[in-house]
Amino acid sequence: MGATEPDPFAIFHTPPPGETPGERAMREAKEAEEKRVSDMIDDQLKAEKLARKKDKYVVQVLLLGQSESGKSTTLKNFRMRYAKAAWQAERTSWRSVIQLNIIRSIITIVEVLQAEMDGDPIEPGTPTMPFSPLPPNTPLFAPPRPESPALGTRTHSSSKQPLSSLLTDKHQLLKLRLGPLRRVETDLKRRLGEGAVEEVDGAASNLGALSLRLELDSSSDSGLVPKKRKAEWGVHRLQDALEKGSSARVGSLHGHGTDDGSGEGGGDDVTDILASCREDMQALWSDEAVRVVLKKRKLRLEDSAGFFLDDLDRIAQRNYEPSDDDVVRARLRTLGVQEYRITFEPQSTAIFAGGIGGDAGKEWLLYDVGGSRTMRHAWLPYFDNVQAIIFLAPVSCFDERLTEDSKINRLEDSFLLWRSVCGSKLLSRASMILFLNKCDLLKKKLRSGVQVKKYLPSYGDRPNDASAVLKYLREKFKEILRQQSPEIRQNYFYATTVIDTKATAATIKAVKDSILRDYLKNAEIV
Repeated sequence: MGATEPDPFAIFHTPPPGETPGERAMREAKEAEEKRVSDMIDDQLKAEKLARKKDKYVVQVLLLGQSESGKSTTLKNFRMRYAKAAWQAERTSWRSVIQLNIIRSIITIVEVLQAEMDGDPIEPGTPTMPFSPLPPNTPLFAPPRPESPALGTRTHSSSKQPLSSLLTDKHQLLKLRLGPLRRVETDLKRRLGEGAVEEVDGAASNLGALSLRLELDSSSDSGLVPKKRKAEWGVHRLQDALEKGSSARVGSLHGHGTDDGSGEGGGDDVTDILASCREDMQALWSDEAVRVVLKKRKLRLEDSAGFFLDDLDRIAQRNYEPSDDDVVRARLRTLGVQEYRITFEPQSTAIFAGGIGGDAGKEWLLYDVGGSRTMRHAWLPYFDNVQAIIFLAPVSCFDERLTEDSKINRLEDSFLLWRSVCGSKLLSRASMILFLNKCDLLKKKLRSGVQVKKYLPSYGDRPNDASAVLKYLREKFKEILRQQSPEIRQNYFYATTVIDTKATAATIKAVKDSILRDYLKNAEIV
């Protein structure tokens, strides 16, 4: 361009004709704002590009399974072992959840006693029951037979004495004295959010076994990558609920508690009320007549998630601080998808990477999903680019039904879920890890005399012991994996009791090493 030729870009820098000083100031301010926004967008694009480059070396693990299968507990074991700083910082926040678990158990007992006094039989599948037992001889994958009317009879089999006569004025007094716990429960549930509210029977009665809705991203070249939608309980929201719950204070109720937080350990009103009700709660839980009613109603709180009544003397104290085991056992329903990031020490990956690949496999993203049938639509968007699936199948549930739909057998639901996950093309290269979980409850149930073949006819005349049942179920799950997998993939099977943190530690380490080895191999780093 010659020196005398006009600058074609001058028009963009030349002020408009007749521009006043005020108009010029406004124009320059507008241009400065536009440049600021443009620079911000450029910075975001650079950050996203860097994040995509970094995520290329992030191991993504998805925990799947039905509600109360042990997914969240497994995640807690991972975090307790490999994200100790974050775990310890969060541990105290779980006190509100544990307190809610205790209160819910006590209110469940009170409601059962009241129903017994009123002569109202508790129907299977009501929220007060941890599970709905199937009638004996009900074939698996067949509709359950109607419940026997004997469930509602009011005569004790051994003494022929009406159970309601075992309940005296003492029980009525305990009920009145424990009344403040209802208000505390309402307040804690409000502060902890939707996860503190348990689902009721019928919530998923019109849904299919998996109920996944594929929502394709039109911008994807393959058309197979689902869009990640905003879940009803978004990632990272669990921490927010815990922080809110731990800082929440309940108004002083019926003279219990203090408004100034005074007292041993500087407890809040929830803690004060629990401490003041400790002896009454212990009296209720240890009462022999109460145990008779609970047994008659087939209500075993000891086998339900979030059971702490045997630890009242330790937990219902003003200076109580949750232990690791307490947090692992605590029950808070997962809604949507919870995301946790764990960064391993460099030496953890060096044994597999052989010094090659730098930070590959150092950072992990673990996703814990809501397992209820009403929430499984949120799973699919997280199937993309997952390196491993940890699937939790509770083996003690062969005679139980889903809480959200009492027409569905829980073991049947686990098989159907496993079949769908194994057959997903989006997960065709993911390593499959199956936890046959709740082995402790399986052993307890079999020792009590429950016969597996009555609920699972195909089990035949095999021994009615835990090892034989586990072997049988493992082979069933393996066969489904072989039949449904789009291609051959790595798979691992473990018998677990994930609330046992010591026993689970070795399993978690083996799972971590296997996932990392498979990831590095597939990434052609090893």
